[in-house]
Amino acid sequence: MKRFGGLCIAMLLGWAAPALAQTWQVDAAHSALTFTNTYQNVEYTGQFHRFDAEIVYDPNDLVHAKFDVSVDIASLDTQNSERDHTALGADFFDTAKFPKAHFVTTAFRKTTDGRVVADGVLTLRGVSKPVALTVRFKPDGDTATLEVTAQLKRLDFGIGSGQWADPSMIGNGVIVRGHLLLHARP
Repeated sequence: MKRFGGLCIAMLLGWAAPALAQTWQVDAAHSALTFTNTYQNVEYTGQFHRFDAEIVYDPNDLVHAKFDVSVDIASLDTQNSERDHTALGADFFDTAKFPKAHFVTTAFRKTTDGRVVADGVLTLRGVSKPVALTVRFKPDGDTATLEVTAQLKRLDFGIGSGQWADPSMIGNGVIVRGHLLLHARP
């Protein structure tokens, strides 16, 4: 009887223990970090080829969820070598002084329409600002797809000085998208 009582208590404690969000490994070969902006009112898209991400996520356990992403800014590619060279220079990203961008979540929340938003802090070009990501997560067994979208203002981070600070030349609003293929870690 004592053994049965101990088993019952252990089961109840196990059920009462909080679930821990799943840790995921990013499949870099099948993931992308892209952005869209305008130059002289013509839209262009670019991407960052190298980034690291620590993803701990379960849509049913947002309290324990965490995104921690580091981006190698020099891996910028807009399919235009002149634009890329200029963007990496001192007037824009200034990769000599600021080679990485870093985003880390501070909280997750559900909106009234059921969407998930990840609030966090983005540090870019030495400037840290709050950023909100919309999150779409599609699990499929031991894999999952994570889609995130954020809207940034480049001038908030000092991206583009002098003549480049004019938003009629280069748009101030930048849309950043992440498409990550994830594999569950044991």
